[in-house]
Amino acid sequence: MNRKVAQSFLIAISLFTNHTFAGEMERPKSGKVEIMKLADVKPGMKAVAWTVFSGKVPEAVPVEIIGLWKNAWGPKQDIIVGKMGGKAERTSVAKGMSGSPIYIDGKLIGALSTQIGQFSPDAICGITPIELMLEINDFDTSRPSDARTPDSTQPSNKIQAAAVPGDLLAKVLSAGASFGQQTPIMTPIESPLTFSGFHEDVLRQFGPMFQQLGITAVQGGASGAVQSSKPAADWKTALNPGDSVAGILVSGDMNVTGLGTVTYNDGKRVLAFGHPFFNLGPVDMPMSKGEVLMVLASTYQPTKIANATEVVGALKQDRHSGIMGELGATSDMIPVNVRVRTFGEGDQVKKEKTLHFNVFVQQKWTPYLMMLTLFNSISGMNDFSDDATYRFSGNVELEGQQKISLSTMLAPSDIPVPPPMLLAGWWGDKFNRLFANNVKVPQLKSVNATIDLLPERRTATVENAWVASNEVEAGTEIPVKVFLRPYRGGRIEKEFRVKIPAGMPKGEHRILLSDADTLNKMQSFAASANRFIDLPEAVSLINQERTNNRLYVSLVQGRPTYFDDDKTMPSLPASVLNVMQSGRSANRPFVSASESVQEQMSIPFEQVVNGSQSLKITVK
Repeated sequence: MNRKVAQSFLIAISLFTNHTFAGEMERPKSGKVEIMKLADVKPGMKAVAWTVFSGKVPEAVPVEIIGLWKNAWGPKQDIIVGKMGGKAERTSVAKGMSGSPIYIDGKLIGALSTQIGQFSPDAICGITPIELMLEINDFDTSRPSDARTPDSTQPSNKIQAAAVPGDLLAKVLSAGASFGQQTPIMTPIESPLTFSGFHEDVLRQFGPMFQQLGITAVQGGASGAVQSSKPAADWKTALNPGDSVAGILVSGDMNVTGLGTVTYNDGKRVLAFGHPFFNLGPVDMPMSKGEVLMVLASTYQPTKIANATEVVGALKQDRHSGIMGELGATSDMIPVNVRVRTFGEGDQVKKEKTLHFNVFVQQKWTPYLMMLTLFNSISGMNDFSDDATYRFSGNVELEGQQKISLSTMLAPSDIPVPPPMLLAGWWGDKFNRLFANNVKVPQLKSVNATIDLLPERRTATVENAWVASNEVEAGTEIPVKVFLRPYRGGRIEKEFRVKIPAGMPKGEHRILLSDADTLNKMQSFAASANRFIDLPEAVSLINQERTNNRLYVSLVQGRPTYFDDDKTMPSLPASVLNVMQSGRSANRPFVSASESVQEQMSIPFEQVVNGSQSLKITVK
C-alpha cells in the first residue's frame, strides 16, 4: 500500500470513527444532571464536549483528560486540562466555544473555558469545574473590583499570563502537543463580540479597546428577531446545554452581541461561558439564542462566525467562573432613534436615513455604547467629505426628571481627530455624566438625535470688536459691533446693542464676546470638583451648557462668582457666603471664580463660533 493510499485510508477511518462517535451520543437536555466532582476526575479519562459548529444543533466532540492545574483560578480553584479531538482537531479551540459542556460517563464535569498558547496544532483546552460555576447562583448584588469596562485599560484575569506548571506541561507534551520554544500559558477563550450593521471603519477605530479587554470584535449578522428585549414564545424550551447563547449590548438596526455556549440549564436558570463576559457582577442584559454560520479554523484566532437570534431571557450575573441567565426574564434597554440627513447647496436635504436601536443599561458601558452607535450612524455616508460640518440636535427623556435638550456643531480643525469622532465623544460624555452621579442611577425613557451633514466647512473666528465709546452711563444701551472671519469668504459683521444695568457700580468693567467653551469652562470645572452632585443637578448642568454655533454677549464685573452644584451665584456678598458655607460639610467647599459674568444675549450663526474678544468700558 503506497503512502497516498494509506493516508486516504486513515482519513476515511478517522471520519468514520468521528461519525460513529457522534452518532452514538444523545445530546444533553435541560433539567437536573448528575455532577462529577472534581476529585473524581483523573488523567486519561475519556470525556465528551458539546458545541455548535454550524446551525443551531450542537455536536459531540471527544476530549481526553490530561490532568488538573491546581489553584489556577486562585486558592482551591482548579482547572481541568484536556485535549479535544474530532472536528476540534481542525478548528482548534475557537472563540465562541466558551461554556461548551463536558461530560464523563454522562456526568457533567464543567465548561470549556480556556486555551493553551497560540499556533499550537493541538486543541489543548482548560475546563472550569461545574462546582465553581454553580456557585454563581449564590452571589448577591456585590460588584467585582476588576470589572472589564471601557474605562479600564488591561484585562485583569488572574490566569491571563500564568505559565502552565512543569509537571502538567510534561503530561500535555506526552499527549502529543507541540508549542515551539515559548512557554505556553493558559488564557480564557476570548468571547467574540459580533457587530452587525457596523461599518469597517468603526471596528478599526474601536477594536483595540475591545482587544485590551480580552474581547475580539468581529463583523457579523443578526436575525431581525433581535429588535426588542421581550422573550420569544418558545423561551421555556430554549438554550439547552451545548446551544449557542448571546448577551446583547445593542439590538435593532445595528447589533452588538457576545457569543458563547450554554453549559447547564435547570429549566429556569442558565449557566454559560465558564469565564467572565465582562466580570460586571449583577447585570440586566438581554439573553438570546444563537445560530452558527461556520467555525473559522485557524491556529492563531479560530472563531465562530454566528448570528444572534430570538431573545429568550436576561443575563443576571457576570462572574469570574461564568455567566448566569434567567429564561423568560425581560431586561429594560434604552430606545434610541437617530436621524442622519445630508444637505446640498441652498441647505436642501438630499438624503435622509433613520435608525432605531436599543442600548444595554450599565453605568460604564452605556455611555461608551452611545458613543459607538452614534459614530457608526454617521460613518460610511456616500456624501461624506473632509470639509463636511456636522450639526447636531437631540433630546434625552428621563423618568422623573426634566428633558435634556442638546445641540452643537463640529467642523474640521487643526486637531488630528475627525469631527465624527469628536461628536461621538461629546455625545458619550453627556451619558457618562448622567451615569457617573453617586446618588441615583438614571432611568432613560428615550433618546433622540438628528445629525445634519452640511457640505462645507462652516467655522467663524471672532476677529475684532468695536464699541462707540468706552465711557458709558448706567441704565443706558450702547451700540457694539463684532467681526468674525469665516473659513472661506468675506468677513462677517454683526451689530447689536448692550444694556448697561441701572445698578451697575461705577468703575472699569468688560463686555465679553465669546464662544460657548469660554463660558462653559468654569461651570464644568466646578461641577467636576463636586463628587456629590445628584441626578437632578447633573441634568440641570447639562441643560445649562451653551452651544457652539452662537456668539455670547456678557457683562463682566470684577467681583467673585461662586458655584454651588448646578447654581451660579455672581457678585455674592461675603456675609451671605459665610452663612451658606456654615451649613455645608468641610469637604464640600464652594468653587469660585475671580469675576462675575452676567450673560445678556446670544447671537445664532450657521457656523461653529471660536474665540473671544473683550471691550473695556468705564461706568461713570
